[in-house]
Amino acid sequence: MMKNIFGRLALASMVAFASMTAVRAAPEPGQEAPVFSAKTTMGDVISLEDLRGKRVVLEWTNDGCPFVTKHYETGNMQKTQRILTEDDVVWVSIISSAPGKQGYATADEANAIAARHGSYTDHIILDPHGDLGRLYGARTTPEMFLIDSDGTLAYAGAIDDRPSARHSSVEGATNYLLAAYEDLKAGRPVAKASSQPYGCSVKYGS
Repeated sequence: MMKNIFGRLALASMVAFASMTAVRAAPEPGQEAPVFSAKTTMGDVISLEDLRGKRVVLEWTNDGCPFVTKHYETGNMQKTQRILTEDDVVWVSIISSAPGKQGYATADEANAIAARHGSYTDHIILDPHGDLGRLYGARTTPEMFLIDSDGTLAYAGAIDDRPSARHSSVEGATNYLLAAYEDLKAGRPVAKASSQPYGCSVKYGS
């Protein structure tokens, strides 16, 4: 009986490990950002190649994650979105939660969530099979990627330096994404091109 229990535990551990290792390593800043083509919640198809010439933010999100809700309920994410989109940056929010997992949403549900938050996102992509998430090695929500107008990945990692779900932690935080963008805009090398992302794990399927 005990042998069967240990066998099942070992199998569960191997499945969990296989699921984690299926997520590729994130592309390194300075490399070309992985190209993709995907349908948005509005039914349009966008591709990274079509956006060449514009700076692009990819935001992995999950409305059920307390780290995500911290940034939206305090208005910090919307403020960041507004600053960048008003400067002609294209903001793409991506939901890689699998059906039945935390954060999964239909197109209508995702659009309703964005409307409820007053989001400034330009596009929302549903990625229930996790193909886009795995392509970028996305591991947490939120997780941010800033792509320069030539298709080069300029920043990858956390939105800021406060890895906490407490709403109060937003105050006084250093916004890494905005800092990276300011460096790009000024023609400077990005001082901090990567950071350790924090938040909930991306809820990939098997």
